[in-house]
Amino acid sequence: MPNHIHLIWQVSEDHKLGDVQRDFLKFTSQQIQKDLRTNNSELHREFEVNLKDRKYQIWQRKPLSIDLYSREVIEQKLGYIHHNPVQGKWDLADDFVQYPYSSASFYEEDDSRFPFLSHYMEYF
Repeated sequence: MPNHIHLIWQVSEDHKLGDVQRDFLKFTSQQIQKDLRTNNSELHREFEVNLKDRKYQIWQRKPLSIDLYSREVIEQKLGYIHHNPVQGKWDLADDFVQYPYSSASFYEEDDSRFPFLSHYMEYF
């Protein structure tokens, strides 16, 4: 999606969800800003907030995090995520499997484009 992402991840037992989420948001924010400063400084200025603790705000404060406690819940959320790019509001692809920034092709066509993915069935 042009303005947000959906992730399903499993946090290792030796890590805390809050720490992983914080580090992910910080790292990706830094990388996005680096890219914007280099390639689109005008767009980068749109993220300027000049708050006490930050000059730029890339991610929404307090992102929504949902516990996926069962196979049924995971499949419902995964279906939503996979079909989101083809919804009328976004219309980013003709077929949800063709959206290039999705795991849909991993599940539907055994696409190995994202080698870091693992199938949710390995955990349920």
